Amino acid sequence: MKGYVFHGPGQSAWEEVPDPAAKEPTDAIVRVDAVTICGTDLHILKGDVPEVRPGTVLGHEAVGEVVETGSDVRTVRPGDRVLVSCISACGRCRHCREGMYGQCLDGGGWILGHLIDGTQAEYVRVPYADLSVHPLPGTLTSEDAVLLADIFPTAYEVGVLNGRVRPGDTVVVVGAGPVGLAAIAAARLFAPERVIAVDLAAPRLEAAKTFGADAVAYASEAPEQLVADLTGGLGADVVVEAVGLPETFEMCTRMVRPGGRLANVGVHGGPATLHLEDLWIKNVTITTGLVDTYSTPTLLRMAAAGRLPTGPLVTHTFPLDHMQEAYDVFGNAAETGALKVVLGVPQHEVVPVHPTPPTA
Repeated sequence: MKGYVFHGPGQSAWEEVPDPAAKEPTDAIVRVDAVTICGTDLHILKGDVPEVRPGTVLGHEAVGEVVETGSDVRTVRPGDRVLVSCISACGRCRHCREGMYGQCLDGGGWILGHLIDGTQAEYVRVPYADLSVHPLPGTLTSEDAVLLADIFPTAYEVGVLNGRVRPGDTVVVVGAGPVGLAAIAAARLFAPERVIAVDLAAPRLEAAKTFGADAVAYASEAPEQLVADLTGGLGADVVVEAVGLPETFEMCTRMVRPGGRLANVGVHGGPATLHLEDLWIKNVTITTGLVDTYSTPTLLRMAAAGRLPTGPLVTHTFPLDHMQEAYDVFGNAAETGALKVVLGVPQHEVVPVHPTPPTA
């Protein structure tokens, strides 16, 4: 088969790789029908994730069809159309039993495209299939469903739930990339008073309005003042950091109110200064986290019911074998306007939620 292989910082290629084979009775082999690219993949290509060994197939999000299962797999069978989660979970270790699948102690967690071959290929081996793939409802297209493998659970769990968004809150999302936009949409589910989006790029701020932002601010134009003006000088109840830079993290600490919550979602490649000389007295809660994907079944039901705006996130689609072109478009989002790129997206029959009754 072919896959997109990491060969070291700045070196990657779509090339022939060995077909995956089941190694454990809990494995499933999935034929990849649709896959997307994550900002974390760009971090890997830049050398920011040294655990990824040269020769690894990248990718940790996919939709596909199960073609083989190990003898211990009970929840799916060959022929099932499934979502491949970005997190694999053994279901037995202490962390998994507490729902912290991202911290799995028995060979799970974020392993696809990280510690083992990932999803940006024609086929993928998925360990611990019973908890790591999800059967898909017929109402969801592959293009929509693949967004629930990572960015929506990440935004929902690490941003909105960790930030404890509540009705009437002022929520600021710093970074209007794909995860930030998903955080805006997810925050709206909890009826905040207002959501404010902050970014450097005008197209992303326009997209933020589409996803439910009530106000937008350029990161270069003192967004702290806008937040202060809109809250009577109090500050935001919840601030979601969805960039991963020291300056954006520190900006977030300046916008959160006393007693507020700062939920860090961004992947940081270097240290950021924690200004405890200002924060120690403010009763601020700061959370970090790797997504656990415990919310994926809930998000799948909501998406199938039309309650999550997944479609507008996909700005570019490609055949699966156009992987390098897709990386170029996604990696140059400032020029291309890319939010999410999806590769593959095969056609299949989508079952309507409310079928039209036959006419006489």
